[in-house]
Amino acid sequence: MIKTILIDDEPLARSITLEYLQAHADIAVVAECNDGFEGIKAIAHHKPDLIFLDIQMPKINGFEMLELLEQPPAVIFTTAFDEYAMKAFEAHAIDYLLKPYSRERFDKALEKWILQRGHADKSTQQAAILREEIRQPEERTRVVVREGGNIRIIPVQDIQYLEAYDDYVKIYTAKEMFLKKKTMSFYEQSLDQAQFVRVHRSYMIQLTQITRIEPLEKDTHVALLKSGVRIPLSKAGYSKLKSVLGI
Repeated sequence: MIKTILIDDEPLARSITLEYLQAHADIAVVAECNDGFEGIKAIAHHKPDLIFLDIQMPKINGFEMLELLEQPPAVIFTTAFDEYAMKAFEAHAIDYLLKPYSRERFDKALEKWILQRGHADKSTQQAAILREEIRQPEERTRVVVREGGNIRIIPVQDIQYLEAYDDYVKIYTAKEMFLKKKTMSFYEQSLDQAQFVRVHRSYMIQLTQITRIEPLEKDTHVALLKSGVRIPLSKAGYSKLKSVLGI
């Protein structure tokens, strides 16, 4: 039996998907979720083969939800926003359904997944789905992280600096540090470059946190933050920082 979960904040949209799935006796809907928080819990509990996922939802959107899953199932997006749907499709999601979708279109999406099942590289597909060009506007103003069993939403203005840490990035605020399984290059592209500057291979700083720049030895420098933290600057990072600051 194929297990699937419906994640959509619109009950009517879920009911239509349920109706269309009645013609597929080999597929069982094991959960319905109103938002991404519920979706994460349901996926962890049921371990579905496939999810139908809305993109724009309250709390966290569909892309942010996928970011928090270490082993995401296959995804068929359901959305009323065709510009997001097209980008998701182009990024090699299994398929997308543009609301309102017909039974015929629904069946074609399912058929496509069945044909690809067992052959798709999920990690490659996941990376493609989450490419920078399909991120939504609100994702530039916040970072969503998992903290144990909880989900935290960090406004970017609360971030003081970021530090590379193996396959993760450490995100520092005034009181806490969070780990996110991303790369520094990802944040260099996704955060506002007028607000954050990568000053070293391993560090990115929010400009408002810098109190002064000090010479260290030879041609090296450090940036002193309001918190007292000293961040090393590479030669390229020092030049970039001077350019951004206009000094």
